[in-house]
Order: sequence, then structure tokens, then C-alpha cells
Amino acid sequence: MAYFPGNLHRPLSAMAAVAVATVSTDLPNQFHPHKPTEPNAVPKSGPPPQSEMWVSRISITNYFAVNVNDAANCPFLKPAFPRMPVSPFSGISPSVASPPALLGLYQYAKLANPSKDQDYKLPAAISPPSDVMYRWHLPDPNAGSGKCSLAKSRTLVVLLGWLGAKQRHLKRYAEWYTSRGFHVVTFTFPMADVISYKVGGKAEENLDLLANHLAEWVTEESGKKLVFHTFSNTGWLTYGVLLEKFQNQGPSVMGRIKGCIVDSAPVAAPDPQVWASGFSAAFLKKQSVAAKGMRTSENPGMEVFVSTNVHSKPAVAEAALLVVLEKFFEVVLNLPSINRRLHDVLDLLSSKQPKCPQLYVYSSADRVIPVKSVESFIERQRRAGHDVRACDFLNSPHVDHFRNHPILYSSQLTNFLEDCVLPCCKDS
Repeated sequence: MAYFPGNLHRPLSAMAAVAVATVSTDLPNQFHPHKPTEPNAVPKSGPPPQSEMWVSRISITNYFAVNVNDAANCPFLKPAFPRMPVSPFSGISPSVASPPALLGLYQYAKLANPSKDQDYKLPAAISPPSDVMYRWHLPDPNAGSGKCSLAKSRTLVVLLGWLGAKQRHLKRYAEWYTSRGFHVVTFTFPMADVISYKVGGKAEENLDLLANHLAEWVTEESGKKLVFHTFSNTGWLTYGVLLEKFQNQGPSVMGRIKGCIVDSAPVAAPDPQVWASGFSAAFLKKQSVAAKGMRTSENPGMEVFVSTNVHSKPAVAEAALLVVLEKFFEVVLNLPSINRRLHDVLDLLSSKQPKCPQLYVYSSADRVIPVKSVESFIERQRRAGHDVRACDFLNSPHVDHFRNHPILYSSQLTNFLEDCVLPCCKDS
């Protein structure tokens, strides 16, 4: 996840690209931020018009009408509104969004109570593009009423996607939360932005924007809460960067973080092998051995079934790609600027997390994140005094536990939220 000047960047990038090309004919699709690609196993030229420039990066999936008189209370219509960072691949200059688009965008923050027969309608001017960096989702107006419903409507769940994830891949998770009355924001890094990552560059500017947006929402009214749900090491590291930004803003935001759910992570060290496995899985998607997890064979002759795990082996071309990527990241992760940045974020996640409950969902069959790394980190967090829960799904692949075990996954989330985040909902 780094930017390399001159002689280092081109040969390493070319070498990785050649290896990928031997096993995947659609590799160019991974680098184009707007071209559709096949969804993961989980669940699915010239400047544009001014009204589209902002929503090319940010949109909401649900919308409800607001009195135009409320526009005066909308902080995003103030002159000091920040400029939208621009992808280095777009060639579009930054521009402040038009007021109609901003008015529509900000509706996620209003705790209105629309009638149950009122439909959410998205104006054509701010229709969501095929891929954005983050998107706000409003709670289902039919999710319930009463004290528990109010508490949920004042809770924002932030879903931080895995490497290569797109908004459609997080849709199933977002719908799980919104159907229960939560506000949700889904955040993903386009692969192009990850590959061109530079310390202090555009990717971190986009995270600044998200951090400021979350901070403004949660602090504008007492009683609001944040819950983070991260996927793989990419989502977990993104969470660390956001925590770093919240700490710089003072204790008001950190104290509003009431829970963290970690799916298929972490590895709390800059391990080249883990990074190689993650990028290989992102490039190859369903063709990768990481998407297959482990096969299980059961002996029905025993009263308690015993499963024998059988590892699938990567194809020769994928094995070659893993070797190339591992050598690549041995160089990348030891570059002074990258190494220092990772060290700071990993140190924060290891020893300076908020004092909120944590839930880790992972699998012994994960071919990207070693189970020993997850369990050792869990033990360190428990020794540090954190309230930690964990569930090993045993045979599901990387970030694919919800699809393979929907009932168990849902029960883990429900129990965690009711016991640790919203105890008022436990008996409702």
C-alpha cells in the first residue's frame, strides 16, 4: 500500500502484473475504479456536471424529504465546507458541491420519524454511482418503535471493507443493520487508490473527510454512539487510522465509540506473507485458494462428529504470484516512511484502543489471516483489561463467515449489540 518513485515502482509493479496476468484475464478490471467486477463470495473524459462531482465519491442509499427551512441547520451548507478530495486517476479538479446535492446528502444525520408508509426516495440529481468511497444508509422506518428503537436510531454502525471490496459487497451487512433500525455508513477503498497509496496522500485525505463527517454526526447531539465493524486487515487498519484522527480531535469522539466488531483479522505486524495473501485474494477473487477455505470430511460413525481439515493447494500460477508479491512486500513494508506509519497505527490498535467491548469473528480455515495471529491478539487485549468476545467459525473462508453461517453470524452480532452496546434492547 505505497507509492514508489521512479526506478523502484515500475519494475515491481510490472513484475506483479505479469504474474497476475498468468492466472487472470480480467486483471485490468481491478485497477479501473468504475468498471463492474464479479462480486466477492459475501452476499454482491471531461469534468462531470457540478451536481455529480461530490456524489461521485459519496452518496446515500436511502433518502427522505426534509423541510427546506431545515437547510439553515445543515453544517454542510456553510461556506467553510471542505473540498472533496479527488482520485489521482480521475483527472477531475476539486469542487464544492452544489447545495441541492448537499441537502440530500445530509439527511442521514437527521433523527426524523417519517411515517411508516412513507417511502425513501433518492432524487435523480444524487443517484448513487456504481462505486463510491463511502455511503450512508438510513434505518428502516418499519424497524420498530419505543425506547430500543430510539437508541438504535442514535447509533451509527461504520462498516470498513476489506481489500478490493466494493459497496455492493457490503450491502448485505448494511441491510442487516438498517433492518434493525441502525444508521450505517459503508466505506471501501478503490483498488486503484490502494495501489497508489502514499503516506499523507489522497487516500488519507479521504479518511480525514470521513473522520470529520463521523465526528460531526456523533457530537452534534448527546446520546449518539458509534460502532465499528471492520473486515480483514485492511478494514482493521482503516479503523486504526480513524482512531488516530479521533484522538487528535480530543476525547469527545473517542468516548462515543461503544463497540468494535472485527471480522477476519487482525495480524498486528507488517507481515509480507499476509499482505501477499491479501493482495492475491483481491486480484484473483473466486479463483484464489483463499476463497475456498478448507474442505471438511466427517466421520459419521462417532457420536460426536470429528472434522478433519484438508487444505486446498494453490495453483502453480497463484503460488508464483504469491512468491512475487511476498518479495515485493518485503521491500515495501521496510521502507522507512511506510514502516513508521504502520508501526504508529498498529501500536494504537494494540495498546490504545477505546475502552469499549470487542467482538472477533474469524475462522481456522482462513487462508489469508492466520488463526494463531487472531487468537494471540485476542488474549493480549483481554490481558489489557478489554471486554472481548470471540467466535471461531472453523471452516468458512476469509471474510465469508456471514454467507456460510448466516444464523450463527447474526446471533453473534445480536448478542454483542444487546449485551454490550444497547443493553436497553435485550428484553425488548
